Parts: sequence; C-alpha cells; structure tokens
Amino acid sequence: MSFPKGFLWGGATAANQLEGAWNEDGKGVSISDISTGGSAKQSKRFTPVFEEGTYYPSHVAIDHYHRYKEDIKLFAEMGFKVYRFSINWTRIYPTGFEDEPNEKGLAFYDDLIDECNKYNIEPLITLCHYEIPFEIVKKYKGFASRETIDLFMKYVTTVFERYKGKVKYWLTFNEINNGTNPVGGPLALGVLGDTENASEFIHPVNDDPEVRFQALHHTFVASALAVIIGHQIDPNFKIGCMQIMATSYALTPDPKDQILNQQHNHIMNWFCSDVQCRGAYPRYMNRYFKEHNINIKMLPGDTEILRDGHVDFYTCSYYMSFCQTTHDNREEVAGNMMGGTANPYLKASDWGWQIDPIGLRYSLNEIYDRYQMPIMVVENGLGAYDEKGEDGMVHDTYRIDYLRQHIEQMKEAVEDGVDLIGYTSWGCIDLVSASTGEYAKRYGYIYVNKFDDGSGDFSRERKESFYWYKKVIETNGEDLTDVDTTDLRP
Repeated sequence: MSFPKGFLWGGATAANQLEGAWNEDGKGVSISDISTGGSAKQSKRFTPVFEEGTYYPSHVAIDHYHRYKEDIKLFAEMGFKVYRFSINWTRIYPTGFEDEPNEKGLAFYDDLIDECNKYNIEPLITLCHYEIPFEIVKKYKGFASRETIDLFMKYVTTVFERYKGKVKYWLTFNEINNGTNPVGGPLALGVLGDTENASEFIHPVNDDPEVRFQALHHTFVASALAVIIGHQIDPNFKIGCMQIMATSYALTPDPKDQILNQQHNHIMNWFCSDVQCRGAYPRYMNRYFKEHNINIKMLPGDTEILRDGHVDFYTCSYYMSFCQTTHDNREEVAGNMMGGTANPYLKASDWGWQIDPIGLRYSLNEIYDRYQMPIMVVENGLGAYDEKGEDGMVHDTYRIDYLRQHIEQMKEAVEDGVDLIGYTSWGCIDLVSASTGEYAKRYGYIYVNKFDDGSGDFSRERKESFYWYKKVIETNGEDLTDVDTTDLRP
C-alpha cells in the first residue's frame, strides 16, 4: 500500500528557533528569549535579567523574519504540501496583558501565510510553541495560574479570527506532555522555578510537581476552549494536539520492568493525549496523584469543557526510543528533553539519541488503536554535525538514511491500517536547537551559514537531502533511493 493521495508532505519549525528579530516591530519577550546558548555538554540557562556579553541565539536565530520569502520559495521548490510553523504569542500580545493586539505582528503572519498559500503550501500553525510571554511567567508562573487561560484565549481568538479562511490546520500546544517532566515546566507551561536568578535548563530549580500538574490542567482547559472557540469561528478548522512520542520498552521480560514501563508510558506518552483526544482524565492518574501528593483544583464546568473540546486529530514528535528497567548496571542515554535506559539493539546519534525507525511504526499503531483519529508526524529528523564536501555541498547521506528508514516504517504503518495523513520533518531548514541552544546541531535540508561563535551571513544552501526529499515528495513516498548530485552545485 502507498501513502494516501493528498498526503501532506512538508517540514516543521518554531518561531523562537528561526525568526530572530526578537525585539523588532513591537515584539515582547518570551520564555525562550531569556534562554542562553548551550551545547551537548553545557546546559543552556534561563536568565530573567539579560546578561551583557551573553549569547542568546533566539534573538537572531536564522533571521527568517526578514528572509521568509526566500525560505518559503525553497520549501516550494522541494514541493512542500504543508509547512508547520508557530505564531509567536509575543508578536501578537507583547506582554500578554495588552487589550489590543500588535498590528505589525499580525501583519507579519498575514504575509507569511499568504506566501505559503501563494505556492499552495498548507499552513499548519502551532499556537504555543515554547513562546509564553515572560511577563506572564513572572506574574503568574505561566499556566500555574488560572488567569493565564483568559490571556491565552484572547490571543487565540485574535489569530483565529484574523486568519480564518486562510488556515485550516492548527495545533494548540507543542509537546504538551513535556510538562510532566521538571525540565519541561518552563518551556511548555511557563513554570520557571526562579524568576529572578539564572538557572540551568537541564537542572530546573524549585520544581514543584503539584504546581506543574496544576499548570497542565489549566493548559488542558485552554486547549479545549481553543478547540471549541475555533470551531465556532470557522467550522472548517481542524485543530489537533501535539505530543512527544517518547517510545519506551521494558528492557527485560522481568514483570517488574514491564510494570515500570507501563507506568512510564501512562504518564509520559498517554496522560496528556488521553485528556486531549478522549476528553477526560484517565483513571490511572488517580493513583499517581495520590502517591505523589498532587491535588488538582478543578472548577465547575472544567469536566464539560474537556469533554467538548477534544481535538480533531493527533500529532507527535518522534525522534528516538529508550528502555525502562528496575535492574542495576544499566546504561543511560539521552533523548528529546529526557533520558532513559539504553537499548542494546540500537545505535545513537551524535547527541546520544538512540535511532529506532521500527519504533515509529510500533508507536503509530499504538496511537491509532487508542484514539481512532487521523495522525500526523509533525517532528522527526536527525540532528547532526554537517560538514561541506570538497564541492561545497553538504552530502548528508546519514540524514537521508535516517529519514528513509522512518518513512519506510510510516509506509508499513499505513499498510497496517493507520490513518496517517501527514509528515513534517523537523528543522527543514537549519535552526537553533531547543534542547541545547546551538546551531551546530543541524536538522535541515537547507544549510544556513550561521554558527555558534556568532559568525555567519545567514545565507542558505541546498544540501544533498534537499534534492532527495524533493524526489520523495514528487513520488508521494514511493522513490526513497539516493540521488545523484554530480551535476548539482551550491
């Protein structure tokens, strides 16, 4: 079986990782704007007070704000059917507390959406992709406060009404289940443990699980209200959730490992999507909350809001998998905002993320069996060090191999009966890494001449994977063979 006709091939980015122009045209400060650069060995930091001489990569990123026409044209050359990007909340409401939106911010996204539509590229817009206004973080601890729901809905209603008729597909919150982990509190929920002093991203300070899960509840309500209001504003809107699919296996057949893995999957992989797709809290959370002394405060009507505001489709990021075990002497590995036990059958990327294409097929089947709704894989890709060859081109055959293997497994999932409707690989153009705050970790089909020492002219160049992915899209995923770049020069 082939990919369905009309399958949405494309790529994905986030405003804070590629736009730059962090303080231009009325834009305010987001949680990502106070994040410094870092690396695989050195955690990036949150600095509530900007430090002179410290590098903040999101401030310039890859200058997409001024180069979006060039970038969209390159996406169109590859044949993109869909482009996932986020609207930066602080371009629309700089602090989150304004009564009226920033017209220059709205106009920018008008232009960006129009540029996509010009090339028949379907916009897929994330409403909140690690871009909560920092003023809300400081005053309300992000979504830890119920008041943030109203601020979010003001923003959402504004962009829904502004772009109705031009945008069909929306996602409410990026990787919402990242909020189940301490490291995800600041970015996903706006819950920053110290809003006065600098702190490490990878080692959050003053984490309070009860505060985080209360913030998650408010985020669930905000997401559901967005779905309800979105459908009222434009019945043609399709509004989805977005999860980290952190595929996990029991390391051994030991029943204790099986239970540990099931518990991990309940909290990390299923809790948030159960609420957003099924419209209610799952029963297994009752015991989890009790054992962790977490008391979720719900207002009358929340249950009905969650029920009525379930999403139309499910989306996820998928990069890696890992294992769970109760046994000692295990090897730890890194992952997307988290870690786990190494799987001895898998190899790892330059950043230690274990590569598991078959795990994508496994996960897509698990997701579809659970929710029976359309699915998109909206992040997937290989972060790697890219070097130019003697001919000046990046021959990223390692990236092509990674993507090919995952696309092959997506095709297997379609054959299994999964209703997979789209695929947007992550970082279709090189951008700033969310987890490490560096340029060196590159994902794109398009090389951006920008580097972690601050040098670079932002010029764009096609990698070998650019031509490969173009062929994949042209053939609707049928031709995954290598491309000959002999006659292709930068």
